[in-house]
Amino acid sequence: MSSSTAAETRGRFVWHELLTNDTRAAEAFYKEIVGWKTSKMGDFDYTFWLAGDTPDTMVGGLTTPPPDAAAMGSAPSWLAYIEVPDADATITQAIKLGAKVLVPAKTMEQAGRFAVLQDPQGAVFAIITSAQPLAPETDPAPRQFSWHELATSDQPAAISFYQQIFGWEKKSEFDMGAMGSYYMFGRDRFTYGGIMKRPPEVSTSRWLHYVSVADSADAAAGRAQKAGGTVVLGPMDVPGGDRVAMLSDPQGAAFAVHSKGTAGKGT
Repeated sequence: MSSSTAAETRGRFVWHELLTNDTRAAEAFYKEIVGWKTSKMGDFDYTFWLAGDTPDTMVGGLTTPPPDAAAMGSAPSWLAYIEVPDADATITQAIKLGAKVLVPAKTMEQAGRFAVLQDPQGAVFAIITSAQPLAPETDPAPRQFSWHELATSDQPAAISFYQQIFGWEKKSEFDMGAMGSYYMFGRDRFTYGGIMKRPPEVSTSRWLHYVSVADSADAAAGRAQKAGGTVVLGPMDVPGGDRVAMLSDPQGAAFAVHSKGTAGKGT
């Protein structure tokens, strides 16, 4: 298969990284809950998450927070990396739109050039210009990340910011009553996630990333509880008939699990 060009890959979620103080405990937890396998990155303090048995099934990584973040007492969290054609140009654009740079641009030979940013409402994300061409985009499979949800203090401003940075477009929208509208975004034929007004119980604007599980969100939530995690919300049905559960791992990092409904869900 041919690889995608930079313009074709702009705005794709390409990597998900867990930053946590107890990597050994986290590795055991997610292997149990999601079914991931792992491999080590040579002599580096970095572990790869694999959805299958081979290196081409990597979906993300696991490492400890950088010293400056640890010194500031940053909580364990998941960080998504989103592809851009030119990392430096995107940083400049993001700053002009009100974003902050939390980790300045760095280049890793095998990975690419990346930076960690904070959007104008305070949600943290990363950008990357990958060193290697990306494989053609496909629908999420089990043990891959399948949905990305932004809870923000200013929904219209956040929608505008990310549209300008990544070219995301509106895919659909539905009314959540008192909670306002749920705005779904994506690119080409793919729907990546939703942007919603931050509910009162969520203290800061933040991204929440959903992993597709091979069995069911209910079973995964049960495993999470047994392994020391917390079920924050659900399991529950969502529009389209799928099931989700919002969870917190034993170190406090928030994530969610997602399973297909019997009718399936187009993306």
